[in-house]
Amino acid sequence: MRTAMLALAAGVLLLRFLPQLPPASVLPLVLVAGLVLLPFRWQAIGCFLCGFAWACLCAHGALDDRLSTELDGRTFWLEGKVTGLPDVRDGVVRFELIDITSRHGGLPSRLRLAWYGGPVMQAGERWRVAAKLKRPRGLVNPHPFDYEAWLLARQIGASGTIKAGERVAAAEGGLAWRDQLRQRLLAVDAQGRSGALAALVVGDDSGLSTADWRVLQDTGTVHLMVISGQHVGMLAGLLYGLVALLARWGLWPRGVAWLPCACSLALVGALAYGWLAGFEVPVQRALVMVALVLLWRLRYRHLGVWLPLLIALDAVLLLDPLVGLQSGFWLSFLAVALLALVFRGRLGSLSWWRTLGRAQWSMALGLLPILLALGLPVSLSGPIANLFAVPLVSAVIVPFSLLGTTLLWVPGIGEPVLWVAGGLLAVLFDALQWLAGWQPAWLPASLPLWSWLLVALGMLLILLPSGVPFRALGLMFLLPLLFPPADKPATGQAEIWLFDVGQGLAVLIRTREHALLYDAGPRYGDFDIGERVVWPSLRTLGVSGLDLLILSHADSDHAGGASAIQRHMPADRVVSGEPESLPASLNAELCRSGDVWEWDQVSFMLWQSPQAKDGNQSSCVLLIEANGERLLLTGDIDVQTEQALLSSTMPLDVEWLLVPHHGSRSSSSTAFIEATGAGGALISRSLHNAFGHPHPEVVRRLQAAGAQLHDTAEQGALRIRLGRYEPIRGLRAERRFWREK
Repeated sequence: MRTAMLALAAGVLLLRFLPQLPPASVLPLVLVAGLVLLPFRWQAIGCFLCGFAWACLCAHGALDDRLSTELDGRTFWLEGKVTGLPDVRDGVVRFELIDITSRHGGLPSRLRLAWYGGPVMQAGERWRVAAKLKRPRGLVNPHPFDYEAWLLARQIGASGTIKAGERVAAAEGGLAWRDQLRQRLLAVDAQGRSGALAALVVGDDSGLSTADWRVLQDTGTVHLMVISGQHVGMLAGLLYGLVALLARWGLWPRGVAWLPCACSLALVGALAYGWLAGFEVPVQRALVMVALVLLWRLRYRHLGVWLPLLIALDAVLLLDPLVGLQSGFWLSFLAVALLALVFRGRLGSLSWWRTLGRAQWSMALGLLPILLALGLPVSLSGPIANLFAVPLVSAVIVPFSLLGTTLLWVPGIGEPVLWVAGGLLAVLFDALQWLAGWQPAWLPASLPLWSWLLVALGMLLILLPSGVPFRALGLMFLLPLLFPPADKPATGQAEIWLFDVGQGLAVLIRTREHALLYDAGPRYGDFDIGERVVWPSLRTLGVSGLDLLILSHADSDHAGGASAIQRHMPADRVVSGEPESLPASLNAELCRSGDVWEWDQVSFMLWQSPQAKDGNQSSCVLLIEANGERLLLTGDIDVQTEQALLSSTMPLDVEWLLVPHHGSRSSSSTAFIEATGAGGALISRSLHNAFGHPHPEVVRRLQAAGAQLHDTAEQGALRIRLGRYEPIRGLRAERRFWREK
């Protein structure tokens, strides 16, 4: 039975790794074949086929519910209901819309929208809006986080921005009450931590700042501030334990069986907490697992601990096969499995503090392989932080927060309880901030499959009980983690990565022993591409430090991410065309025309216009040459600056040209394009950008000159091996089934 259940889960989870879905017409036959095999000795194969067919059919349905290519980028009047709690940050209202109606057919059933400068909205309201819709699309970079997969897992068929709108129906029912409760929580005096209280009680994390999330990530405590299985399970455990203690102390009615009442009360409490949290996918997983554990405790304890875990795994996967695309699914189930492995079958009992300590170091070691595979940061201070944060949040802060929320309508009682909970949260964040400053999160380099398998095997051996043969070999298998295999360019060659950063620019140039970053990507309010995309991509590629950071000029789309890069990976030098307009903390030097240097037999040359009158004209231009193959990076220079460059001594006959100013009409003159003679033209921009980049006239000039266009918006991050005269490679060429439509 257990083998069949594992096979069913494996069939569903295989979906995550498919480059392309099987044809929908074939899947019913696969499903029938699996059902036919179930009564026979090939039961495991039948379960695998059933799980695989069911997952693929659900994926086809989610893909078919996406916005069609013909409607991409168009504006529609539509009406829908606000679901979930709207998120308001930096004057932008973000929310999801369901129950969509429109005079235009073919719109998805669920939308994720943003309204810049929009009005106050509440969950449950109906709105009529004019929205410019876009197909689900994300940035594709070496860092493995995939926004498109995340959208598909949430079955969001399109994203968009709102141009205008009006409320057509007020909120009512449970959704409205939940939103009102959030507003009440945000208004209480919680010693500056009302946002964290709202996150713990109703699952609204919009009150947590970017700095708060950074502290949580650095200390491995993100799971404490989002309602997860830990919170739901702990509340259920507290309610169960309350009844058990009353029964043990002889205070429970003799004629009433305490165990069914304890399990029922725990389940009701978990369901109520799940409702407060909006029944998000992580909460749904937690509720399924809590219900099965309680059922196991009530009737089936003699069957062991692994069976309910397998039943919960299969139940979650069958209810939502796309959940395997989310990182949280893997982390939550593997965490429970690790705890079962570490504590099941060991002789003797441990004190509570030793149990907590063993649980923390087991999580820190056991989850490391999956964190590596998912490209998530590893918190070195996490075991210490969780050692005191987990019991404090789960056993004290969450119960106090829920108790205070329940008593909010009792004058003079609820708010003081929440004030105490807020004070505890303030103390917790102060301690976590100190730990984050002492030891920030570590983002390791990506490992080849063979290295990752060795690390995973090593961690498994270390976690086995003492006395198991060859357990000490686990330490040797961790060597690839400490000394990751390096994929460096050969001497005389350079590896170029034009990152996919939307409407901005960030280019990595790496030689055998050196690394240079040209521009750092944009920053939009709290959303910093330098921190979210560029730095994780650098670490994934194995870059441990920067010798030079060149910021072509001070515009936010080029230099917005520079502070984050300097915070995580400080460059030895910072050079810019506008050093005076950059933050003083960057300590930038002026770009000097004629500066020439060589790294590992790869040559570099800088140039800046002496007649520059504005920021774009001040852009620092960089020429790289490896084994006779050249790349010219131009920043945002315009036609006038191009003429000055043509009159300079910099050699301009190149194989690769970064098209100036993202393909703006004010740049890329015919004379400049012909002078470069580039066979490949690189464009860094976002799809459907408001500037119309690249301009059709620029595209025509490039094509007339024989240049082949390579666009990050269409191809994702672009990789060039300079000096090898090889074709360029875009990461979107790597097939993923969620990118096929």
